[in-house]
Amino acid sequence: MPRTRPFGGAAPGVAYPPDQPIPWEGEQARPARRRGRAVAAVVCVVLGLGLIGGAATGSWLTGDSAAEPPAQDTFTTARALWHSLPVDTFFPRTLKGNGAGPGGADRDWVRVGVAPDSGCAGTVDTRLLTALRPVGCARVLRATYADTTSSTVTTVGLVFTEADAAAMTALRTRFRTDGLDERADLMPRGFPVRGTPAAGFGDAQRASWTVNVLTDAPVVVFAVSGFADGRVVSTPQPAAAAMAKGATTAPAQAGLGHEAKGIADRVERGLRKAVVDGTEEKP
Repeated sequence: MPRTRPFGGAAPGVAYPPDQPIPWEGEQARPARRRGRAVAAVVCVVLGLGLIGGAATGSWLTGDSAAEPPAQDTFTTARALWHSLPVDTFFPRTLKGNGAGPGGADRDWVRVGVAPDSGCAGTVDTRLLTALRPVGCARVLRATYADTTSSTVTTVGLVFTEADAAAMTALRTRFRTDGLDERADLMPRGFPVRGTPAAGFGDAQRASWTVNVLTDAPVVVFAVSGFADGRVVSTPQPAAAAMAKGATTAPAQAGLGHEAKGIADRVERGLRKAVVDGTEEKP
């Protein structure tokens, strides 16, 4: 099987199709019993620490900030990932969304294109880029997925920043306090891919979106979804609102909030795993 290349090796201006590799136990026995008990006690302690460490890592992988690895290690590792890992690590060719659809329905998505790694100007919407200015925008990775029925399309992206943990925490607080993650004028851009269901996925076709500022890695994760038939959406809706019980908007009824959130969550989990793996490999 051909080896996929990291983003750093991608050729500018190329959108890679999904079917090609990417150019990226009497008296005398007591002492022995005591020794056995001591060994058993040590084993229990080691196993206990292992379980605690495993639980902490597992919680961090799923986004529990109360159990994060040391910020300095994860930030250092994450910052270098974009140019050192294969594209498929960030954006798998297929994503399984067990229980990710409306009503807990299963969803599956197929990658239809990957954008070359790029700078931020012209890739990130100007207003959103302004909102990200406090953390600096260093690099953007994007890919577009379609559901298995080719009815919906979703672009997911990773914005690698220049910030430390304190700055990322401050930005996350601002996004949530000021509702920046729900403002339509800060909605991420889609990445259209010629010859695929996402060929017509432009700004006017964006229907639902999510933006998540991480505090344990210098990364902002976003996803934006729309209809594959290219229809214009006059009133896009943030994923949280579109997923709310009783929502009746077109994006909500089409499950587009679930599409954006489901894909973003899975790409974020993949990023977290890559960071943990990279941090553990360091001497």
